[in-house]
Order: sequence, then structure tokens, then C-alpha cells
Amino acid sequence: MNTQNTGIVAEAHAVENQLATKESSGAESYFSVKNLNAYYGDSYIVQDISFDIAEGQIVALLGRNGAGKSSTLRAIARADEPELRSGEIYLCGTTLHDKKDFEAALAGVQLVPEDRRIIPGLSVEENLDLARIDGEPGWDYERIYDLFPRLKERRKQEGITLSGGEQQMLAIGRALARDIKLLLLDEPYEGLAPVVRHDIERALLEVKNDGITTILVEQNAVAALKLADRALILDTGEIAFRGSAQEVLDNEQLRHDYLAI
Repeated sequence: MNTQNTGIVAEAHAVENQLATKESSGAESYFSVKNLNAYYGDSYIVQDISFDIAEGQIVALLGRNGAGKSSTLRAIARADEPELRSGEIYLCGTTLHDKKDFEAALAGVQLVPEDRRIIPGLSVEENLDLARIDGEPGWDYERIYDLFPRLKERRKQEGITLSGGEQQMLAIGRALARDIKLLLLDEPYEGLAPVVRHDIERALLEVKNDGITTILVEQNAVAALKLADRALILDTGEIAFRGSAQEVLDNEQLRHDYLAI
């Protein structure tokens, strides 16, 4: 492991120790999913999933292709698909299962999808402006630019002309521009060079230090586990494992059986 990655892991573990103290207090879960069932038409994708997350944790949601990871994120964000047919979702005691996607966003849930959805024809700064139209504002622009200096350099450039890594930074920055309590990231490392991935990892630790809770779906399971506090592994739409991220890193058989690594 190189020096930079060692520093990232050390920082993550330091924050994890603080969060473990919060969890052990017996307080009500910050974020909770109970018996979630969601479908694409007749296809049963998310199958009776339940889990809790403490405030400020990073949770790696892992599994093979088709396990239901992205669908779970979309169900939590209250996207139109998959259709949530039963189950409960709570964030800070507020129900999300009875809300539409825009209402969940106003309640503090921000999904950064795999395709990033940068708005064509708008500059970097205009993309950030658009994110702040509805609801309470989140991080101010200078704070976002401190997190991602490249965005400040390119703030007048059309968003869709940025590199893939810069578009990912913009997508995360756009989520942070709103009042956010739960950040949902779908494949944030996809197609990124290691140096850019390191920038994203650093940013996610800063987000964590700000107390924002994150669920991270990532095919690069080892990279996600090194950053995360906890891990959930899905297998054909059901939770096959829940525990600490370190448990997965230490368990070769578990990784082989469910992650093919």
C-alpha cells in the first residue's frame, strides 16, 4: 500500500472509532431501512432488505453485477424505478418511503448516479446554481472549490466538456450544494485514473468529517472497503453479509464467494 493510501485508511479508522462511540450509545439509528421490497415490473430486484447506519458513516454496498446494488440506491432515493412496493425508510426520524424523489431530496437525500447527469449547455457554476434552486442551500461554492480545486479552475467551462474525473467531482459538488444528510454514490470510481480516484477518496473523507452519511456502491470493492466503516454485501437482491469493512478485507473466502476477488 502506498503512503497516500495508508494515510487515507488511517484517517478513516480514526473517524470510525468516533462513530463507534456514537452507535454504542443506544440512540435511534440515523438512517434505517426496514424490509425493503422493490420491483422492475414483475422482476423482484430488492428483496426484503433491512439495515441501519450511524450518522457520518461510510457504508460500502457491494456484490456481483446484477445483485441489486444500484436498484437499492434508487429505491432509497425514491426514484420512479424500481417501484417500492413495501418497506420503510427513515432518515433522522423522517419517513422517506412515502415520498417522491424530489421530496426525498428536500429531506436531505442526494443520489449521484453512475452516469453523473451533468446538464448540457450549462457551465460548472451554472450546474451548481441549478442544484440550489429548491430547498435549503448546502456547502457554499468556495467550500466546494476547496474540496475540488479543478472545478474552480473550470467554473466557466461547460460541464459536459470536462474529463470523466472532473464530471464526477462536479456531480458530487452539485449534491453538496444542497442541504444534504445522506449521500448515495453509484460507481464513483468507474473509468477514473488512480490519481483522480485518490482525489475522490480524499473528498469523501472530508464529507465524512462533516458528518454526512454515505452509501457507496462500487465495483472496485477493495478500494471501497479501505474507505468504508461498514460493508453490506448483496446476493441476488438479498443481504448476504453485514459487518465491518475490515471483516470483508480479512475474509478471503467471503470475498471469493460474493465478490469474486
